[in-house]
Amino acid sequence: MVQIGGEGYRIGKKLGEGSFGVVFEGDKLSEEGSLPVAIKFETRRSDNPQLRDEYRVYQTLSGGSQELMDGIPKVHSFSPFGLHNVLIIGLLGYPLENLFQQCKRKFTLKTVALLAKRTLSVVELVHAEGIIHRDLKPQNFLMGRPGTPAANKVHLIDFGMAKHYRDLKTQKHIPYREKQPLLGTARYMSINTHLGREQSRRDDLEALCHVWLYFLRGSLPWQGTKASKNKKHTRIGEKKQQATIDDLCAGFPEEFAKCLRYIRGLGFEDQPDYNHLQNLLSQVLKDAGEVDDGEFDWMGKRGSKNWGHGRRQRRALAGKRPRNDSIPDPGQVDAPT
Repeated sequence: MVQIGGEGYRIGKKLGEGSFGVVFEGDKLSEEGSLPVAIKFETRRSDNPQLRDEYRVYQTLSGGSQELMDGIPKVHSFSPFGLHNVLIIGLLGYPLENLFQQCKRKFTLKTVALLAKRTLSVVELVHAEGIIHRDLKPQNFLMGRPGTPAANKVHLIDFGMAKHYRDLKTQKHIPYREKQPLLGTARYMSINTHLGREQSRRDDLEALCHVWLYFLRGSLPWQGTKASKNKKHTRIGEKKQQATIDDLCAGFPEEFAKCLRYIRGLGFEDQPDYNHLQNLLSQVLKDAGEVDDGEFDWMGKRGSKNWGHGRRQRRALAGKRPRNDSIPDPGQVDAPT
C-alpha cells in the first residue's frame, strides 16, 4: 500500500502511457473495502503539464447534470507524489479503439450508430458546461466496467487539452484567432484545426464525425501519410481538404454525409443543433431496421468471448485484494518523453 494525498492505494499494472505520462490500474483502500481506480502519473518537470488542468476541468464538470456525471469518470484527487503529480479517477472499461480491434476492425452499422449517438450525447453535455475537449478520438471514449450498471454507457476521458470556450466572467464566446498551435490528434482533428484556427464546438464535432467514419470504413484516407514529423500534419490536413464528403461517406447511409456537411458548415461561434444530428443518427437505425437496445458487436450475442476483466480486475470488482502488490517507486515512475 502507498499513501497518495493522505489516502491509501494499491498500485497495479500499467494500463497505458501518453504525452502526459503513465497510467496505472489501482485500488483505493478503506475500511469499507477497495474501489477500482485509474492512477495517472505526470513528471513535475514536464514542459507541458496537463494533470492539474485536467483535474480542474473535472471539478467544473462535476457541477453538471447527473447525465453528465454518468458520462465522465469520477475524479478522486490530484496531489504531488515524489517527483510526480498524480490524478486519480474512477476505473472504467475498455476504450472504443480496443473494442474495435477486438472486433477485427469491423463494426456493424448498428454498433456505429449506437456509438455515434452516445458519443454525441456526452460531448453535448460537456459543451453545455462551457468546455470543449479538443482531442476526441476512439482511445478517449471508454465503456463502463463490465459487470456494472454502467457497462453499456460511453464515457469521455482525458481532458488535458480541454478549454473553456466562454469567458468565465462575461460568458462571452472566446474570440476567433488564427496561427494557433495544433492541438489534438492529426487523424481526427478538424480541417480548421489543421489551418491553425482557434477551436470551438464545431471542431469537436468534426473530430467526432471523423471517429464515426473511422469505425464505418475501418480506416481514413489520410492514414499512413508519409512525411517528416514537421510536414506530416500539413500533409494530413491537405488530404482532408482534398477528400470530398461524398467520397468519405460513399457506401454508407446518407445521414453520415449530412452530419459532416452540417458540422463543416457551422460558424466559429455557432450553437450546434445536436438534436438535428441525433435525429439523423436515429434515422440510420430506423432505416436499418434496428433499435437502440444497447447490444454492441463485442458482446456475447455477436462475437467476442473476451468481453470482461482479467483475473485481477475480477478480484477488484469482487472487492478482493489483487495479488500483485508491486508498486512504482514515487521517484522512479517512468514517463515518456
